[in-house]
Amino acid sequence: WVLRKNPFISAHPVHVLQNIVSKHSSQFRGNAQHDALEFLLWLLDRMHEDLGAASPAQQSRGPTQVGGTPLQGEVGHPRSGDPPHPFPRSSLTCPHCLKQSNTFDPFLCISLPIPLRQTRALNVTLVLQCERWRFVRVGLAVPLLGTVADLRAMVAREGRIPPEQVILAEVSPRGFLRSLSDPEALRAAGEAAPVYAFQPPPARRAGTAPWRERPGIGGGRGSLTGMGGRDWIPSLGARSSDCLHRAPGGRILLLLCNTAGTGPQLTRFGPPLVLREERSVSWEQLQQNILAQLRGVLRGEVRPQGTGALFRIRLAGGSAPCTYLSPQDPRPLCHPAVDRALQLSGAGGPPHVRLTVEWDMSTKERLFGSIQEEVVQDAESVRWQQQVHGQQHSCTLDECFQLYTKEEQVRAPRA
Repeated sequence: WVLRKNPFISAHPVHVLQNIVSKHSSQFRGNAQHDALEFLLWLLDRMHEDLGAASPAQQSRGPTQVGGTPLQGEVGHPRSGDPPHPFPRSSLTCPHCLKQSNTFDPFLCISLPIPLRQTRALNVTLVLQCERWRFVRVGLAVPLLGTVADLRAMVAREGRIPPEQVILAEVSPRGFLRSLSDPEALRAAGEAAPVYAFQPPPARRAGTAPWRERPGIGGGRGSLTGMGGRDWIPSLGARSSDCLHRAPGGRILLLLCNTAGTGPQLTRFGPPLVLREERSVSWEQLQQNILAQLRGVLRGEVRPQGTGALFRIRLAGGSAPCTYLSPQDPRPLCHPAVDRALQLSGAGGPPHVRLTVEWDMSTKERLFGSIQEEVVQDAESVRWQQQVHGQQHSCTLDECFQLYTKEEQVRAPRA
């Protein structure tokens, strides 16, 4: 009740209000500090009583009814003799017998929940076959309580490809971390490393011609367009189901990252690759196919025949992170660890195996020079999503009331 000096406010009305309040409530006498909300509720309660007692029409007015029952979610006014408070109607319906129980709780004030933002911004780098290995980072608004299946569907719509062709993986500067499966929650996706979305090359079906190759495309140093001078054009008869792994002795999908260095100095270089290889391929042929994919970033021509193993291949992640494929193995992709990796592939995308190609620094500098990671272009959606989710979240009073009166489903207690 201490009045601060203000030339525009007279001290007389404040003292009058203090005297009136002191007569009706002893707790507000004196100059002690009180809770503002408690005083406001007391003041509204007394004003409600005085207005109700002074107006006979207000005393006889009851809540609006339809068939003798108040409307759902309506806040009514008390009848004569009821407590002088408005009251909402809460309805509880049994889903089995459809019996409804209504409860009316008088109140002076209610605490409305504030709706929180239901999405977050997540950047995903697309590696699509139709883009000729061009890396594009797009911004997506993913649901906070969603799963990887939701993200896979959003990426499929963004890339205009079937969801079963999307491989989602986290790729760090040191290589592959993990693949994302549909049942996983989205809250941790993209926190440990950027998320990449790969589209596997379509499988060659019986009776179709192999992929066409044009010489002289993307052969310059450092070019990531048209890997190995190839213009990858999938056959017109390819279907989305062709990307699925069907038989243990058939073709499998390989995700490869090239790394150089050891220990803390281990870094990834060049673009991550997606290959479809026969399980019966030899080490020499597998090495030649990998070099063919990297021909666009090689310094010169490499003839692997007779040169031995230029690199080591390690299975990334999984239960056996230090399993290496042997160059002496006539069929390295038939290793039991490869079978385990295929079995551990999560649901949602095509089964695949993540491999890390390890180069020593001298060989990497001789063949690739100082090439680093791939160049990624940002789409306009990246800036847009960052701007939208960087702003302070706002909501209307109507949205708060809608959240407050939202229907809830209560589970039956366990016996």
